[in-house]
Amino acid sequence: CLAPCEVTCPQPVANAWNQPCVTSCGDSRAVIYPPPVVMTFPGPILSSCPQESIVGSSAPSSIGSFFGSVSSLGPSGSYG
Repeated sequence: CLAPCEVTCPQPVANAWNQPCVTSCGDSRAVIYPPPVVMTFPGPILSSCPQESIVGSSAPSSIGSFFGSVSSLGPSGSYG
């Protein structure tokens, strides 16, 4: 039997952030008859909090070196 080989895995990478976004639209006007009266309605204020995230991972170093040595995966030796 062969001795088991040691596998080391790097820590996964994760990052997330968000930032508030606020914008407003122009005012609306309406003319009411009779008598003519102009009313101004304030435009809506829209707000949102868009979110972005990045998550990364990699194969254990022993698996990467094994697949990197296999010629059937192509000249670059990449996997995944």
